[in-house]
Amino acid sequence: MSSASAASAAWPGDAPRPTAEQPTAQPTALYGGKGGRRVTVRDIAAAKERHEKWPMLTAYDALTARIFDEAGIPVLLVGDSAAMVVYGYDSTIPVTVDDLIPLTAAVVRGSKRAMVVADLPFGSYQTGVPEALAAATRFLKETGAHAIKLEGGRRILPQVEAMVAAGIPVMGHLGLTPQSVNAFGGYRVQGRGESGHDLVTDAKALEAAGAFSVVLECVPEDLAGRVTSSLAIPTIGIGGGNRTDAQVLVWQDMAGLTPHTAKFVKKYADLGAALGEAARAYADEVVSGAYPAAEHTYH
Repeated sequence: MSSASAASAAWPGDAPRPTAEQPTAQPTALYGGKGGRRVTVRDIAAAKERHEKWPMLTAYDALTARIFDEAGIPVLLVGDSAAMVVYGYDSTIPVTVDDLIPLTAAVVRGSKRAMVVADLPFGSYQTGVPEALAAATRFLKETGAHAIKLEGGRRILPQVEAMVAAGIPVMGHLGLTPQSVNAFGGYRVQGRGESGHDLVTDAKALEAAGAFSVVLECVPEDLAGRVTSSLAIPTIGIGGGNRTDAQVLVWQDMAGLTPHTAKFVKKYADLGAALGEAARAYADEVVSGAYPAAEHTYH
């Protein structure tokens, strides 16, 4: 077969051939990509195939969701971390489905392109498949969320399989799973020693059950890399080193609003100090009478 014949056979169907003026269309990058539709699980899978890293951030309100969406963040997680950064609890355990549904709905309304993932809180899925399906269904129906996240490996496979069978995209979460902090005896690195083998097994089981991605939290970098290379689905690191397919941070940690953060957090701004300065400047001008000035007053 000549090179011309080979080229003809390789080009599918009657599709128009690209020319120098019309190059083959390149896939849109997951981070920073533009378009009139939401990011989907297929887009996330394609990013893994391209070896493209991507960011995920938490969001809990419409305004923040809009800012992150316009910044090109492709996936927003309405995490049960809202228990601490929104509701003021000491852990994620007290937060409920009813607490998270209005936050998730606000994030969906505030974003246009980002996939919005809803976190199933403690107690909403561990007791059995019917309860898990009911909670996940509520999130999708009442908020417009596009996927759900839940913690655990082989012990929650029936729930994952049931959700996937019902058409609900599932993001897994392994390693340090904050809802199990009491069982772990605190917030500790997971997966060292023999337990690393169990984590790999759990990750493969979640993939086989139909999960489209898995979060790896507070695990050694070598282990996170081993999991990432053994899965066809993307891994999302938070305290898992630089070998995962993606990274996620709680946005208040990333932006410097929280005073105490874990080792894996890098602060990209100091919004806590900036907000404090703004509040003091406002208060000082109110007390002195400088605000409101003429330009802020209707006549």
